[in-house]
Amino acid sequence: MYLPLYVEPRDVAEATTLMDTFGPKAGIEAAERAIKSRNVGNHLHYCRWRQIERLIIMLSARTTLGTIH
Repeated sequence: MYLPLYVEPRDVAEATTLMDTFGPKAGIEAAERAIKSRNVGNHLHYCRWRQIERLIIMLSARTTLGTIH
């Protein structure tokens, strides 16, 4: 699994909004938004929504992912 590399505060806000609105299907919603962006040729929004999808997975995890400092 690829973890988000570049996350901005607005991406975290968007991820939490999706999680509040769509519950366990928030990741699917982010993936669908990414696909829609790709289909219209907007690669920047496609990449952003994929990062948000990965961020939702990380925020939903019950365990710590990666290194703890």
